[in-house]
Amino acid sequence: MRVEERAAAEPLAEEVPIAAEPPKSEPAPSPPPPPPDPEPEPLVPPPPLVTEPPPRRRRREPPPPRPSRRRALDPLAFLGALSGALARDVDLPAALESAAGVLPSPGRRTAERIAARLRGDYAQDEWGFDEDFVEIVYPFFEFMYERWWRVQATGVHNLPSHGPAMIVANHAGVLPWDATMMSVAIRKSHPMPRAPRFMVLDWAFRLPWVSSFMRRVGGVVASPYNAMRLLHEGHLVMVFPEGAKGAGKPFSERYRLERFGRGGFVEIALRSGAPIVPVAVVGSEEIYPKLGESRLLARLLGAPYFPITPTFPALGVAGAVPLPSKWRIEFCPPIDLTGFGPEAAEDRATVLEISEQVRETIQERLLENLVKRGSTFI
Repeated sequence: MRVEERAAAEPLAEEVPIAAEPPKSEPAPSPPPPPPDPEPEPLVPPPPLVTEPPPRRRRREPPPPRPSRRRALDPLAFLGALSGALARDVDLPAALESAAGVLPSPGRRTAERIAARLRGDYAQDEWGFDEDFVEIVYPFFEFMYERWWRVQATGVHNLPSHGPAMIVANHAGVLPWDATMMSVAIRKSHPMPRAPRFMVLDWAFRLPWVSSFMRRVGGVVASPYNAMRLLHEGHLVMVFPEGAKGAGKPFSERYRLERFGRGGFVEIALRSGAPIVPVAVVGSEEIYPKLGESRLLARLLGAPYFPITPTFPALGVAGAVPLPSKWRIEFCPPIDLTGFGPEAAEDRATVLEISEQVRETIQERLLENLVKRGSTFI
């Protein structure tokens, strides 16, 4: 039998259903990861607290300055008032008190103190030097030094700090203003200042209102005996070997040194063993330009000469006000005489040789400082 027939004859077996496989379940989705922590924000300082500035105070305008009632210092007015009082034959203390009225209060009190001291008996040394009086008048000398004559001093350190010394300088100007300005230079510029004593011709001490003043500030009658005593006492002693000829020479011969006599100052220095310090002073020749002289008035006053200047005696006592020239003072290196000995004072050749050496040193320094000074008054 064929396969097809047999298959048709046999009934088909009942088909057993096949259970379907359950569908595979999808895995449950995992929860999403937590979000990352946010990064911390950087710390930022809080903004400054803004406050409104305090209201500005309105500045008060300063009141206009009141006119000063303080009197200004006028040296010319004071010197004019002083000369006018002296012209009325008033003594020096009364003239000072009268002229003090034009000064401001401090100057007036100083002038009154000077007048009181000129009348009284105050502590002085045997030469008449009054240290307290020098302190009183020093502001006036300092004004003349710094403002009136504008002095420039060099070489002050060449003076010894202690012990005797002889200061030898050229001399001019009738009155000893050069000695006074050298004293101020020593006080202002020396590391150990001392008050020098200066030799003055004896005729000046016969003037009633000049002698007392000069003694109190260091003036001494010029004589070999006085100079020797002062040196033995250890003082600085100023001498002016030109004498009256130097102070009284005409203006046309200014800064040409006269002869230093016979060298008497060298003999004194050799006997005392004191060094000699040459000093050149430029400026004193112009304060009283001498145009001529009156021999008659010189004999009446007992003076070696009576100068006639552009202002004196034409302006009376006011003509004694010195002109404001510019000054230069040079203290030269000292000349040591200790190697000679006191017996060398008897050797005329040695004395004259040292005298000429001092004179040439001063003359040379005068010419140099004239060039350095430049204009006379400006």
